[in-house]
Formats: sequence, C-alpha cells, structure tokens
Amino acid sequence: MKKNLLTILLLFSCISFVFAQNRVITGKVTDQKDGSPLPGVSVTVKGVSGIGTQTDLNGGYSLSVPATAKTLVFNFLGYTPAEVAINRLVINLGLSVDAKQLTEVVVVGYGTQSRASLTGSVSKIKGADIENIPVPSLESAIQGRTPGVYIQAQNGKLGQGIQVRIRGASSVSAGNQPLYVVDGLPITVDDFSSNGASTNPLVDLNQNDIESIDILKDASAAAIYGSRASNGVVLITTKKGKAGDTKVTYNEYYGFSKPTRERQFLDAQQYVTLLRLAGTAGGYSTASIEARLKRYAAGSDNYKTYAVNTNWQDQITQHAPVQNYNLVLSGGNDKTKFYISGTYNNQKAFTIGNALNQYSLRTNVSNQANKWLEVGANLSVSRTKNFRLDNDDAFSTPGQIVALSPITPTIDPRTGLTSGALDLTTGLPNANFPIYFNPLLNSQNSYFNTTDYRNLGNVYAQVKLLRSLSFRSEVGVDILNSSEDNYTGALTSRNSGTPNGSGFNSSVTAVNFNTNNFLQFITDIGKSSINAVGGMTYQRQQNDLNSISGQQFPSDAYRKLNASANITAGSSTSTAYSLLSYFARANYKYDDKYLLTLNGRIDGSSRFGTNHRYGFFPAASVGWVISQEEFMKKQQLVSDLKLRASYGLTGNSEIGNFPSRGLFSEFGYAGVAGARPTQLANPDLKWETSATADLGLDVGFFNGRLTGQFDVYLRKTKDLLLNVQVPATSGFTTITQNLGKLQNKGFELQIDSKNIVGNGVTWSTSFNFSINRNKITDLKGQVIKGAGDGVNRAVEGQPLGIFYTAEFAGADPKNGDALYYKNTDLGGGKRDRTTTNDYNAATQVVVGDPNPKFNAGLNNTVAYKGFEFSFLLQEVYGDKIYNGGGQYMSVGFNNGADNQTIDQLNSWKKPGDITNVPEARLFGGNGVSPSSRYLSDGSYLRLKNIVLGYNFPKSVLEKIKLHSLRVYAQATNLATWTKYKGADPEVNSDAFSGNITQNYDFYAVPQAKTITFGINVGF
Repeated sequence: MKKNLLTILLLFSCISFVFAQNRVITGKVTDQKDGSPLPGVSVTVKGVSGIGTQTDLNGGYSLSVPATAKTLVFNFLGYTPAEVAINRLVINLGLSVDAKQLTEVVVVGYGTQSRASLTGSVSKIKGADIENIPVPSLESAIQGRTPGVYIQAQNGKLGQGIQVRIRGASSVSAGNQPLYVVDGLPITVDDFSSNGASTNPLVDLNQNDIESIDILKDASAAAIYGSRASNGVVLITTKKGKAGDTKVTYNEYYGFSKPTRERQFLDAQQYVTLLRLAGTAGGYSTASIEARLKRYAAGSDNYKTYAVNTNWQDQITQHAPVQNYNLVLSGGNDKTKFYISGTYNNQKAFTIGNALNQYSLRTNVSNQANKWLEVGANLSVSRTKNFRLDNDDAFSTPGQIVALSPITPTIDPRTGLTSGALDLTTGLPNANFPIYFNPLLNSQNSYFNTTDYRNLGNVYAQVKLLRSLSFRSEVGVDILNSSEDNYTGALTSRNSGTPNGSGFNSSVTAVNFNTNNFLQFITDIGKSSINAVGGMTYQRQQNDLNSISGQQFPSDAYRKLNASANITAGSSTSTAYSLLSYFARANYKYDDKYLLTLNGRIDGSSRFGTNHRYGFFPAASVGWVISQEEFMKKQQLVSDLKLRASYGLTGNSEIGNFPSRGLFSEFGYAGVAGARPTQLANPDLKWETSATADLGLDVGFFNGRLTGQFDVYLRKTKDLLLNVQVPATSGFTTITQNLGKLQNKGFELQIDSKNIVGNGVTWSTSFNFSINRNKITDLKGQVIKGAGDGVNRAVEGQPLGIFYTAEFAGADPKNGDALYYKNTDLGGGKRDRTTTNDYNAATQVVVGDPNPKFNAGLNNTVAYKGFEFSFLLQEVYGDKIYNGGGQYMSVGFNNGADNQTIDQLNSWKKPGDITNVPEARLFGGNGVSPSSRYLSDGSYLRLKNIVLGYNFPKSVLEKIKLHSLRVYAQATNLATWTKYKGADPEVNSDAFSGNITQNYDFYAVPQAKTITFGINVGF
C-alpha cells in the first residue's frame, strides 16, 4: 500500500514538474504602421516542431511553450518575419510590411485576409483617400478610384440618388445596386421618396468616419452573401480607437460651389429674330407674331430694342457655401479602445432652394474583458435635412426655367411681382405668361423638405473557445425615420388648379434588424494553414408608412396640415421581409504558394414562392503564388506574381416583398367596405442567379515599386425577375415570373507605382481601367420600354437600356423638312437607307448605347518637405446621352415658344441649305418626334479632385504644443472636357431614371464644381 502511494505521489510530482516547465505566452500582433490587428499570423517556437498557433480576428494569441524555449517566430505573408526573445509572459509585436510581397489586408465577408492570400477579386479604397471631400455621399467620393465600379449621379441636386454598377447591370427589373454592409451590418438603402425622384440613404453616412471600403466583385469574394451578392458587395469599415494616449483631432473646411457647365440658350436678339422666322414659316401673320412677342415682353414694345435680355439660368443660381466641422477623440489601452466623432455638415447647392444640413455622432468602443472574451459596440446617430426641389419633369423645378423667354423681365412692371405671378384680368396666375409657370414663384412660395433620423449600430462579443477556435456573435439594427413635409403656397398651387395652397406630409419608419453568429477556426499544420468560418445570420426589415394630404389653407402664414380646410387623402401601410441564412468559407494555404477558397451560403427568403423558398450559392477559387517558387527567388525583376481563378453563383432578391403571393386589396363601393384580388400567386418564383467566372493576375516588380492587378470575367444571369403579361380575361394584366437571361463580360486592370521614394520626395501613381459589355441574351421576344419617351429599351441581343428609335437624317435641302432613314429590312443584313419626311415610315432601330465602352481613373500624389499635391482624373468613354428635353428646347420653336439652344440658329432657311437643323416653324411639329436627333456623345474627362496641402514640421509643432497641423485647398469637378451639348455629361434625369432608362437628360441641373479650404489640427 505504501509502495503504491509512493508511486502515485511520484507520478503527480513528475506531472507537476512538466507543467511547471511550460509557460503560457500571450499577446497581440498588429501592423507596425497603423496599429491595426493582423489575424492569421503564424506564431511558433524556434527550433521546436509541433508547437504553434495563429492569431485570431483581433490579432491576439495564446501559446504554451516549454521552459527551455528561447525565441518566438512570427510569420505572416506580406510582412517581414520577426523573432522575439521569450523574456516575458506578454509579448506584443508590430510587424512591418515586406515590400517584396503583396501586403494589403482586405476585409471580406465575416473576416479579413491578406492581399497575398486572396483568391477572389476585391478592390480596396482607404478612408484617408476620401476624407474631407466636399460631396454629399461616399459614392461620389470613390468615383474613378477603382476598376469595375461605374458610378453616375442623377443630376446636381444635393441628396439625390446615385447609380452604382459593379461589373455592369445584372438585372432588367430587379435591383442593380450593390449590397452595403457597415461593420458587418447590412444597411437599409430603400428609397422612400414620395415624388418619384429617388433620394440617397447613404447620405446619412459620414465619410470622415470610414477606415476603408472593400468592394467584393467576383463570386468567390461575394458568394458568402448569397442571394444579395449578384450586384457586388460594398463592405464599409469605420474607424476604431488604438492603444495609446488620447488623441484629439479637429477638421474643418469651408468653400463654395457653382455649376460645372451651363447649356447655352438664345439671347433676346437671337430669340426675337428666330421666333419671327419660325412664326412666318409656321403660317402665322406678322400681327400675330408681334402680339405674341409683346405678351412675352410683359406688354412692352421693348423687345424690339432688346432692352430686356434676361439670363434665366442666372436667376436660379445662388451663392453656395459649403462647410464641414469634425471633432474626433480616440485612444485607449490594451484593454479598452474608443473612437468618438462628431460632425456638422452644411451644404447649400448652387440651385435656389436646394440644400443639405446634417449632424452626426459616432462612437466605437471595444473592451478585452479577459483573455477569452472581447466585447464592443459601434453606434452612429445622425440627422439629415434635405431641402429638395421638384422633379426634373415639373414646370416648377428650377432646371426648367430655361424655357422662359429672354425678353421677359424677372419682375413684371405691371404688378411689381415675379413675372408670371398674376393675370391682370383675373388676378390669377397665367400659365401662358411669360410662357410657362415661373419656377422662381415656387422657390419663394413653397418648400419640400425631407428629414432623416438614423440610428445605425451593432454590439458584439467574441469568445475564444480553444487555441484555434473562436465564436463571434453580433446583433445590429438600422433604424431610419424619414419624414417629408411639403407645402405649396397660394401663388404656386393655383397654377395647378388648387387655390389657397396645398400640403403633404409623410413618415416612414424602417427597422432593419440583423444578427450574425459564427465560428472561426485558424490553425497551422506543418506547411499548411487553414482559416475557416461558418455560421448563420438572420435579417428582418419592417417599413411602416403614413401619409396625409390637405388643401385650402387660410393664408401662407399657415403651413401645417391641421390648418387645411380639406383633408384630401390619407394612407397607412406596413410591409416586411425576412432572410434566414447559413454560410461557410474555408481558406487553405500550403507553403505560402498554393491557395484554395471554398464558399457556400444557403438563403431562405420570405419574398419567394413556397416551392423555392431556399437557395444555395456556392463558389470556389484557387491561387498560385508563383513568386514563392524556388525558380523565382533567384531573379530580382519580379517581386510578386500570383495567378488566381474563381467560379461561383450569386443571387438577386431585390424585388418587392410579396411578388410570389396572391394578394387582395381594400375596395369600397356605395359606402360598403370590401376586398378584391389584385395579384396572381406564383409559388415557383425564385432568385435571379448569376454564375461568374473570373481569371486574375497579381504582379509586382522592383520590390513592390510597381504592382498591377488584372482580371477578366464572365457573368451570366438567368431566371430574370420580370412582370410578364397575362391574358386580360384572367382579370389581371401581369404576373412576376422568372424569365430571361443576360450577361456581362469585361476586363479590369489597376496599376500602382511608386515613382520616386527617398530624399524627402515621394511620388506615386495609381491607374485603373475597366471594360464591361452587357447583353440581354434571352427575353422570350419581349421588348420592354423605359420611362420618358420609351427610347431606352430592353431588347434581346442588345445591351440593357439601348436607345431604340427612328434614325434622324438631317434637314431636307429642298424644303427644310426633318428627314429620317426608312431602315426597312431588305434581307441579307441590308437596310433601306433612303430618307423620308414621314416619321411613321421610318423603322425604329438601335441608334446608340448608354453604357460606356470603358471607364478609367488616374490618381497622382506628390509629397516634398511637408507639401502634398494630388489630383484625380476620371474618364468615361463611348456612351450616348439622349436629351429628352430636346423636343422642346432644340426644335426651333416647332413644339412651342420655349427658348431654344444656340444650335437652332443653324436651322434651314432657304432651298439649298445643308444643315442638320430642320426649318424653324412655330408650332409646326417639324422634327419634334423622338429620334437620334437628340442623341449626343456622352464621353468626358473630368478633373475629379485636386488637393494642395502643407503639413507643418515637428520643430514647429513642438513650439505650439500640437501633435499635427495641416492646411489645404481642394477642388472637385474643377474641369470637364466633353463634346456633350448639354450642361453635364454625368446625368440621368431623376424623373425617368431606372434600370432601363439610362443617360436620359431632361432639364437636369449639372454637377457642382466645389472649391474648399481646410485645416486639420491634432492635439
């Protein structure tokens, strides 16, 4: 018994001795340059095999090492390996970038990866590149900065919708905007505007709080977001605090804006001369013509001397100050880190009545509660007020003021009121004086304001379960309350037949709840590395909408609906959808050379039919880091070379919430309430699905001084979500079905170079270039017309939004008639190219493409002894623009007496004249029908951004007790080179924009040219 007890005691002593010889080393590995955590870093014991680990998502690690161990070895692809003596239990380390390798760390779905380990196509934009750029939203700030991303503003109105296309449009009727994810939370990007002109929910995000923007473009990168990833994914990461002393940073800029360009119209003399010619050609008598001119001249004969020469564009242009103030506190220690930012942004547009006012606050906090638990929260609140304008197609919008005659005075000398305010015989506004309703009345007598209150945030907890296994749970919510307040005063509302004013108010509350729960496993096994993530996510969004309208106000002093005598309309609706998903991704790396990534996601959506509620979206990609092979290490020219390929499926679920269901709506008759069917059910409705193949090459030369990324891709989309016509005998007109196919194929490249490094001078250049070709391959013979004139169409065998109309052939030299090509099909690929003045005899054909042939961007940055100079050039080439307003402003008075563009002076006047401008005939209808006459080249090159700054040296800062001080001057849209005849080639009228209607200009105001002066102070 004693012998057995002695044996047991000896055994326990040996075990205790062994454990006593082991030490547990913990720490965190970060990027030496900016302090950001590095996940996936290999941590091993030098000279001892079988002992090692990898850092977790936050760069943390824990490793039990023998007492005899002397050195830890840290390895991470893209960074210089480091060895650290084991002389303490906590070893924190900052790794430095290895210039010979691809070093960038990118954010991917539910994690991060080094650029060197990446097998998908991901573009990254650093937050520092878009800070303090005076644009309303972040999309405008990233224009021209990355390949494969085409961004187009609707017009120059502040807060209006912006079109973003990642590798082209993937849908005809469903959404084409990318999925936006902020700090892991998919955010609300729905348009709740009541007047048909979309607003931009991303205006609520403060771009100065952004750390980075990572754009997932191919299926391998985006498939982990499954049914919402066909249009690409934009991952936005906000700034976080870093360990160290608390830093206080104050940023401020102030400036002004004005139009980039203006369309040129006739002056008084040109207007009178051409109108007289047009009146005579239109069959009007001299007396009738002169009476008309006198009416437009406010009853005066001074039109004969051109004494009044009103430039109406100047009347809607106002002083437009731009100001932004931002205060940031950040810092922390090894346990707790914080980032607090407050911003006030106030922009007044150059167009009267349009402005944007915004307050925002962001707080990001994280805490390392203990060795195995980290918790944190990211929260932003904002209030954005948009002083809006009427739609581009409304007479009351400032952009349509150009229709007014230059011989009309701004103030009617007979009334002392703005021209067009009163008809002396009735005391009411007269729509025919001066020609149309005067938008200046609207700016003085009405308002249309949208106010957004937005709370966007999430909380998270990350638990380290085992050495290589961690669990993360995130709960987030995006609460958007958007209200519209519209009042139209008596002078304005009478013009539309509503005396004594009218009002409208609406309120929308959108609650977007999201939770992510996932495991991450990171380990090294010999030369193999595995990084796997898997989990589930649930999202539910509910929108509650209320609106009310009223008329008949006592006076313009009463502007709220409780003062209206007649409540004319009211509504209350609620809608919701939910998404339940399971996802997984595994990254495998062998010997830092051979890479494999597998993705998969299962999505279940309430939007689709009961027979196809769930969909599966897999993807796979491989990579070969050729530069790590032994045969490449002897040469000095190529420092990095990686070949990658991917293939996978993504989906599109951006349609209404109930298209698969049979619906009923309320119906009342003779005071009796009831319901009636309004929509046919389709239980087989399912996702649009896109299959994407991508082949890419990453290359670097001269130790990373010159790098490039090249990609070619093919994306085929099937099961398009379309509203298909059904026989009217069914009691319905359409049903939503999966019908049709389209494809996008293209090429992208990005080249970055460090031209000069050293001797106090740095000069770097970044160039990107993209080609995308879009084509509808199957539409079952349907032709879908866009809004406006219907010249934009979806046609099988053509790009989406193709311009399809009669082909204009100029003016007939004999009589000035507008001519069109007959274009009848003669067989064998031949067409009848004879001309006709009968518009109906001309066959409609493809006349142009709104999609550009290529996009490009060039960014240069030079720094020398504290001075910084950078400029960004953006180019769009080969697209066409249709001037939908051309049938009024560029027809030589053939459609009315609107003021005309200057080119109408070249109209046909006598037999033998050779011109493309038909004869001016007042109300003659000569050449006013939709045709290629109104089509123009939309190519442009724009100096998008230019900055000159100075950073004060440390010797000066120490004397004035500052950490940093920078002053700068900046300009956006400073210069534009284009052949487009309109005001701005970056245009898409807010009244007619959509998937099909593209590059359609209808009195759209141009983009703003903005110049600002700023200061950044660090304490």
